[in-house]
Amino acid sequence: MAWLVRVLRSQTSISQWVPVCSQLVPLSSTHGQWGRTVSSTCQKIKIAALRMYTSCVEKTDFEEFFLRCQMPDTFNSWFLITLLHVWMCLVRMKQEGRSGKYMCRIIVHFMWEDVEQRGRVMGVNSYILKKNMMLMTNNFYAAVLGYDEGILSDDHGLAAALWRIFFNQKCEDPRQLELLVEYVRKQMQYLDSMNGEDLLLTGEVNWRPLVEKNPQSILKPHAPTYNDEGL
Repeated sequence: MAWLVRVLRSQTSISQWVPVCSQLVPLSSTHGQWGRTVSSTCQKIKIAALRMYTSCVEKTDFEEFFLRCQMPDTFNSWFLITLLHVWMCLVRMKQEGRSGKYMCRIIVHFMWEDVEQRGRVMGVNSYILKKNMMLMTNNFYAAVLGYDEGILSDDHGLAAALWRIFFNQKCEDPRQLELLVEYVRKQMQYLDSMNGEDLLLTGEVNWRPLVEKNPQSILKPHAPTYNDEGL
């Protein structure tokens, strides 16, 4: 396993982030049973958002992307791969109304917290890290818009978005673009087949492999298991 992937994976775990959940997006002061219900629901969504973001960094085979897409083993490559998976989660959760949009905000919050922490672990100078974070933030929102346009277009439009954003206009092998277009399409189909209420409760996502050993294996996922607290 590549050194960078080992470092990045070792820095993210659900347990280290759980205490942060209660501090995210403070609720306005409320009273009575309704207030407690809202607070409880938001807390569950925050934990589900954490799990969903964690799935983007712990359940993605970064090394396979490095190999098949001929990407260098760098922090920027890690971010581009993570960004793609976070975006797919955002597209899916935006379909779940206000709760889904709230969950999207929390997912993005965790992503930036994680990016900053990983930069520090890698020894990036604080000034350079802050400057890079500003640049990455701008790139992130530009990428989201580009991917949104691509996914609503045909395969040529999606390929163009991936070429500009994921490959940074440096992909010369059409087979790599074809592979990524197929990957995004099947992942979105897979996410769409998952029950929205289950995703809001658990945030559990198991990504399809970049290359399917059996193309016919893309089936509707099993319903997740959780207790009466939604955990």
